[in-house]
Amino acid sequence: MKKSLFIACLCAFFLISSLPAQESEANQAYIKAVTTADPGQKAQLLKDYINTYAGQGTQYENFANAQLCLLAYPGKSPEESIEHGEKALALGSLDDLTKYQILIAVSGLYSQLGKNLEKAKTYAAQAVQVAKANKTKEGANPKQWDQAAGAAFYVQAQAMEKADDINGAVGAYKSAYSLLKNKQVIGGLAKLGKSLYDKKSYANAAIVFRAAYDATKEFGYCAFLAKSLHRSGKKDEALKYYKTAFEKQKNGELAYNIGIILTEQAKTNPALGNEAITYLLGASHLSENYSKQAMSMAQSLFFTSDKNYNEKVKELNDAAKALEEQTNAFNKKFGEKDEDNLTDDEKKDMEDMLFEIETLQMQIDEIQQDQQAALEKFNKLIEQSKQQLGIS
Repeated sequence: MKKSLFIACLCAFFLISSLPAQESEANQAYIKAVTTADPGQKAQLLKDYINTYAGQGTQYENFANAQLCLLAYPGKSPEESIEHGEKALALGSLDDLTKYQILIAVSGLYSQLGKNLEKAKTYAAQAVQVAKANKTKEGANPKQWDQAAGAAFYVQAQAMEKADDINGAVGAYKSAYSLLKNKQVIGGLAKLGKSLYDKKSYANAAIVFRAAYDATKEFGYCAFLAKSLHRSGKKDEALKYYKTAFEKQKNGELAYNIGIILTEQAKTNPALGNEAITYLLGASHLSENYSKQAMSMAQSLFFTSDKNYNEKVKELNDAAKALEEQTNAFNKKFGEKDEDNLTDDEKKDMEDMLFEIETLQMQIDEIQQDQQAALEKFNKLIEQSKQQLGIS
């Protein structure tokens, strides 16, 4: 119903042709019908008129069907509106405004029902042409007919969407928005994009969200465009829009996705490592959902990208192993012996082993100090990322 109300608001200027002063029975029946105020009674009188005079060449059979198509009255079904609308179009000789309204109404109803979508698209296209043709006529109100064309494009977009013509729907939505500048049009476009995204039709979702973002430059559409591109495999382009969206609004999920892509790129381009770490740290501050994972990835990337640190870790492991072996050897050889009972050669051997143990311990202490310096450097990066995001 919202769609119908939207269309009705844009084209609420239905005119009834002036009636010639004829006294024929048919014309009097038509006059009685159209001048009746109650919608239900009016509809019944119009139906009586059609049932009595259909096919007899009366002057207002086309308009009687047109009004039954467009009139809201109790118990009316979509199929009934369509039937009368198509009958009015077939009879012809309608004024352009009435023809336009019927085309819009019937197209919208077919889309609503999900039936005869090719007809729905054709009727909407015809409505566009009627509006464009009338815009340039003498005495016309160009702005009013632009609005009418915009409404027709909107209805056309809905028909194309129902027919799974994604590119056609996007083009029609864009045309409608260019004329109407109405958020509801972009809302329809975004709804289509989200539906495609939820169905994992990411490439099509990207087409839709690109159109929505190009029209509005809004954060939400930019973020969904980035995610759609990312999931359709276009990571480089996704990165561009992720960063644009992040500039508009600092968001943990966006920072995490940027960090993920940059981390992957850093494997072949190490220069991107620091940027990846920055975004991952940002994600760890901005999102509870991604906090632990982002921090873990940032730490891993930071320490594995530090060749000196990795070498020191190997040295530490080697030194610790050597220390353990040397200590075990010392304990095995001298652990239960009294130094006073050792020979001179044994004392010399003990001193050498103690010296080596002490040297290994000093080496381990030095490596651990280097590791502590690296850890402090990483902690400094954490504080810097908080400052950049304004987090205390």
